Amino acid sequence: MRFLIAALFLCCAAAYDPLDPNGNITIKWDIMSWTPDGYVAVVTMSNFQMYRHIMSPGWTMGWTWAKKEVIWTMVGAQTTEQGDCSKFKGNIPHCCKKNPTVVDLLPGVPYNQQFSNCCKGGVVSSWGQDPQAAVSSFQVSVGQAGTSNKTVKLPKNFTLLGPGPGYTCGPAKVVPPTNFLTTDRRRKTQALMTWNVTCTYSQFLARKHPSCCVSFSSFYNETITSCPTCACGCENKNKCVKSDSKLLSMVGINTPRKDNTPLLQCTHHMCPVRVHWHVKVNYKDYWRVKVAITNFNYRINYTQWTLVVQHPNLNNVTQVFSFDYKPLVPYESINDTGMFYGMKFYNDLLMEAGSSGNVQSEVLMQKDKNTFTLKQGWAFPRKVYFNGEECMLPPPDTYPFLPNSAHPSRVSLSMLFCFVLLFFVVMW
Repeated sequence: MRFLIAALFLCCAAAYDPLDPNGNITIKWDIMSWTPDGYVAVVTMSNFQMYRHIMSPGWTMGWTWAKKEVIWTMVGAQTTEQGDCSKFKGNIPHCCKKNPTVVDLLPGVPYNQQFSNCCKGGVVSSWGQDPQAAVSSFQVSVGQAGTSNKTVKLPKNFTLLGPGPGYTCGPAKVVPPTNFLTTDRRRKTQALMTWNVTCTYSQFLARKHPSCCVSFSSFYNETITSCPTCACGCENKNKCVKSDSKLLSMVGINTPRKDNTPLLQCTHHMCPVRVHWHVKVNYKDYWRVKVAITNFNYRINYTQWTLVVQHPNLNNVTQVFSFDYKPLVPYESINDTGMFYGMKFYNDLLMEAGSSGNVQSEVLMQKDKNTFTLKQGWAFPRKVYFNGEECMLPPPDTYPFLPNSAHPSRVSLSMLFCFVLLFFVVMW
């Protein structure tokens, strides 16, 4: 019983992100009109997560109908299966399944199949990176359903893949109808009925191992603190490829698999992504860090990647040279977290493993003389997230250390001993 309670606690706690406490994906259904046997609704998915986006191959949404509803038509999306529609004569529904699975349409579909904020292959930006691209929507015509607010039954058991597991969706809840402004912005209309579904992400549910790791180095110590061994699990150790392998020249080796099986470069950490933080220069009033992100997966390009770092000196960032940067301040009194992401059309695409599979930038920060120090690992980040996934940091006792007073003390003691010895020789 205690184990069950502990497991439940861990599961729930993992869905709460302290760096993005209000982050979620909200799926909103707006009934825009009634039909003879149902309704036409606009379904809008808004990603309110500050730094976790949905990358290719995109989102997959599902639910279970409360009655015997069918989908007559869809615009801007499609179901992956039609189901058994054999009882219908004449007009055949788009989908007759009790639990339909819906995906976004690909770019370039005919104009008459498009809807606003659709047709991006399911790719949805994070709210902090690009709010306008953090929305996806489609229109659905539902039949054999209720035809009034009192007879409509809300769908249940919502699921969301983005693109993999990790999201848990709550029940649909009726909310005040959405208001809309006409194109001339002089008239306000509203939906006939609206309900919301809220989905939250848990890394604990998504995977049993981290998907990235962090390494450290500094100008004041030759030691490079590498990622922990098997930081991302070593299940794929026997399936990895060495960087000089002839397999990499085979046609189609970089083609993604439907099950997203990775093809990793052989490393001791076996992580798809490594983030390296190098303390580069210490000026009088400033200090400079170099951040590099390396992709070790030969089958994935990371589009619209994000890197979130927690460090106390991010409250005074002077310049970020090759990345875009945005402070994340979920708690107004604390400004120690920031999001780095690629510059559009320059380095917002992290290529697959290989010579081009890395992006990097330098960060200049102004010192707070009351807190700044190079001692005890202060110069290294407290937390690092890549694409919304928390990365594994090395153990603190392995961080590059600042040469401390121990070495000068030995010199002083030896010099003192020499002086004492010389004194006795002279006196003798």
